[in-house]
Amino acid sequence: MTFAEHPIETPPRAPSPVHRFGTLAVHAGSPHDPVTGAVIEPISLSTTFAQTGLGKPVGLYEYSRSSNPNRDNFERAVAALEHARFALAFSSGSATTANILQSLAAGSHVISVSDVYGGTHRYFTKVALTHDVKVTFSPSIEIDIAELITPETKLIWIETPSNPTLTLVDIRKVATIAHQHGILVVVDNTFLSPYVQNPLDHGADIVVHSVTKYINGHSDVVMGAAAFNSQDIYDRLSFLQNALGAVPSAFDCWLAHRGLKTLHLRAREATKNATGVATVLKDSPHVVAVNYPGLPSHPQYAVTQKQHRDAMGGGMLSFRIRGGHEAAERFCQATKIYTLAESLGGIESLIEVPSVMTHGGIPREQREAAGVFDDLVRVSCGIEDEADLVADVLQALEKAVVGPKITNALAGNGNGNGHA
Repeated sequence: MTFAEHPIETPPRAPSPVHRFGTLAVHAGSPHDPVTGAVIEPISLSTTFAQTGLGKPVGLYEYSRSSNPNRDNFERAVAALEHARFALAFSSGSATTANILQSLAAGSHVISVSDVYGGTHRYFTKVALTHDVKVTFSPSIEIDIAELITPETKLIWIETPSNPTLTLVDIRKVATIAHQHGILVVVDNTFLSPYVQNPLDHGADIVVHSVTKYINGHSDVVMGAAAFNSQDIYDRLSFLQNALGAVPSAFDCWLAHRGLKTLHLRAREATKNATGVATVLKDSPHVVAVNYPGLPSHPQYAVTQKQHRDAMGGGMLSFRIRGGHEAAERFCQATKIYTLAESLGGIESLIEVPSVMTHGGIPREQREAAGVFDDLVRVSCGIEDEADLVADVLQALEKAVVGPKITNALAGNGNGNGHA
């Protein structure tokens, strides 16, 4: 029997939230302590919990790998912000990916967008294959999906926006076709966060996050999370969460939950800053191209308007600088506010060159086919003042592109004078 004869039925959705995002961010999963009245939950560091008899724990908990009060509260908060019935937290974004792929049977086939995070590409090509799970990459998944589906296809993996070229995917369009064939759709929502986009509302079955990035937002926690509405998916992934043991610590859950409470404020400020930076880059003669979904010039801006809150572009952008890889390297070394570092989504602004950093492990031909050229610079805008970030970009561009031309011209003139 083919997958087409088993179309996916939409599972019951979480009840529509009574409160708006900011109120949910502050209060979801944050009960007052029933004993002390503490407004902020305590950190439950205990690894094990007392039992009154054999197999009779005092409360809900037995062992912290299986469940923990801080993790439970954080998962409730993530579920609320992603309009999901369930959420599960993992020790990293990569661990989240691994748990989802591990849920597939040997011989399964996955279709993924080509332009994905380097760690995801590494797992798909180096690890999943050892479990006999094959992945096909597509640069235009909305167009190619029907042709790429085989009887073994069980999962479609989307990043929208993609990392690092900020390409968008119409989630509803892909999910409609996938569900006709009984195929699940996973959307990595790390680049936007639940404040800007809620993929489950557009037909996705699972939404994943590197919590390390926007949800935590302070560059001091490594975590991941997945949210969904299906009881069956919850049963499978919660079993693997416990069985594989890739769970976050109670302290990390407490920190990430603390960060989540200000997500809406940080996401708005990062978007404002990224919009300002992208605008000046677009108008600069030192820039080849700018990738930012918040600009009307973005080729898929219609998707931005459809899927993103208030057509927000988020805090991430990338651009190609004139002068090749050398200019990209000079730019990164010339900034004064932006830090040259991997990762993204924190309160501080970061820059990197994906071809030799986050995506350095992907073969050059595959990278360039996905638009990741050696002159591409990725920017994560933090919550500093917009004017300062714009000024820093402009002065770094001058040093990276114009400075060497002046130096070369002076050197040329010097040589000419020496022979006169």
